Amino acid sequence: MKRLAVLLPLAFLAIFFFYPLAIIFARGLAPDGVIDLSAFGKIIGSPFYLDTLWFTLWQASVSTALTVFAALPAAYVFARFTFRGKTLLLALTTIPFVLPTVVVAASFSALIGPRGWINELLKTILKIDYAPIDLLNTIGIILLAHIFYNFTVVLRIVGGFWSNLDPQIENAARVLGANRWRTFFEVTLPLLKPAVLAASLLVFIFDFTSFGVILILGGPQFNTIETAIYRKTQIALDLPLATALAIVQLACTFALMAVYTRLQARASVPLDLRPRRALQRRPITRAEKTLVLSVVFGILFVLLAPLIALTAKSLVNEAGFTLSNYVNLTTNPRGSVLFVPPSTALGNSLFFGLATMLIALLIGLLAAYSSSRTSRLSRLLEPIWLLPLGASAVTLGFGFLIGFPQLRSSWILLPLAHSLVAFPFVVRTITPALRSIRSNLREAASVMGATPWRVWREVDLPIIARALLIGGAFAFSISMGEFGATAMISRADTPTLPYAIFRYLSQPGSANYGQAMAMSTLLMIVVSLSLIAIERFRFGDVGEF
Repeated sequence: MKRLAVLLPLAFLAIFFFYPLAIIFARGLAPDGVIDLSAFGKIIGSPFYLDTLWFTLWQASVSTALTVFAALPAAYVFARFTFRGKTLLLALTTIPFVLPTVVVAASFSALIGPRGWINELLKTILKIDYAPIDLLNTIGIILLAHIFYNFTVVLRIVGGFWSNLDPQIENAARVLGANRWRTFFEVTLPLLKPAVLAASLLVFIFDFTSFGVILILGGPQFNTIETAIYRKTQIALDLPLATALAIVQLACTFALMAVYTRLQARASVPLDLRPRRALQRRPITRAEKTLVLSVVFGILFVLLAPLIALTAKSLVNEAGFTLSNYVNLTTNPRGSVLFVPPSTALGNSLFFGLATMLIALLIGLLAAYSSSRTSRLSRLLEPIWLLPLGASAVTLGFGFLIGFPQLRSSWILLPLAHSLVAFPFVVRTITPALRSIRSNLREAASVMGATPWRVWREVDLPIIARALLIGGAFAFSISMGEFGATAMISRADTPTLPYAIFRYLSQPGSANYGQAMAMSTLLMIVVSLSLIAIERFRFGDVGEF
């Protein structure tokens, strides 16, 4: 069992992660079987690609700084206070993280787009016939979307670490005469530094490999390495240059992931089975109540306003309130032979989501067992399980495309790609639960004659059941919302719901726009229910995500 817990996840990564990446490296470094670095010369010698690299780094840095700045007050409130609706609010903050970019694009379009609610209201008030606010295809909408996406990463990692810090340390500084700000900057912030840096690096990686936000909300005038890979693969058909760009991106992200795993290890605290609520209290003073209310209403407005606007847009058309956008999801008004009903796309997404959940849970559970042991091998394996976080979904899709040509017509390719994206989250969710199991429980069961299978079924399984539910819900939600790899390898006859939404948003006409809003709302509801279940069954308030 111990060998299987190591060998099967390693074999899975070797076949479906390292092998596609090796193919990318081989194609980039030796496209015709002979070492050829001319594609890298094109990148270095081209002002366009140097500007692309610079913009990729710049937008990721600014987005990360703004996200950390916005999330730190919320991390403090969630770490130190308890209030009604906190669990539900924490679940709601996670919804944007797993929503597909096309849904986020539709949400922001419904709120602040040319036909969005804010512009419609301003046109009525100002009595004008044009949209006074148009942030689409600007750097502003890119930064806002990245904050919208990654807010919960900082909230969970920093807030989780903060909630384990003994408040008596801060109280001692206050007794010695330090004011509130001096206590924060000279006592609290240095203690939080590993968690803040780890969260910042993870957010930077997500922003560095951002695909849909740049492609859909940014428009053609903004280019990152990720969108350049996609365009060179799908539009220009320049595989050598796309491969060289993918290698540059992989080198950057893997270096960042190496730093992240070291920082994350420093940010880890010994597992304490006492609920974090033991160190939390209700806000008492007026200042505390004001802070909590400000954070709650700020989260509700910034994170939920686009989602509420999306839902409202799905229920209206030129004539007013209607359900026609949902009714039309099963119709083919143009009679196209290539048409796939959105309801079928939803069925495809549900099927792929369930398949992804099963694969990611099986491989992730075994990997979590290998990581939960206190051995040198476990310490070496843990960062390996996180490596898929360092490769973008587009790069993984590209590797699958050229590495498994025989599987291009098979439905299994998409769940395998989605499983790689979900795998690290499953491992990070189950590992803390496994580490909490006392070894003497297993030993006592074995002494009493229980077989290893019975020990697992009657000792381990009841303890890790909730973590398994959370990991499965995460894998399912990530698969439902994944767009980067799907855009590369999705088949025309089996589109997922995010890809169908992208198709409808790319087509003109109010009917297409309305159906895109309806599909986005349905996808948002499915993901929201999964995430609420995650918070409902979370194991002892532990887990990184």
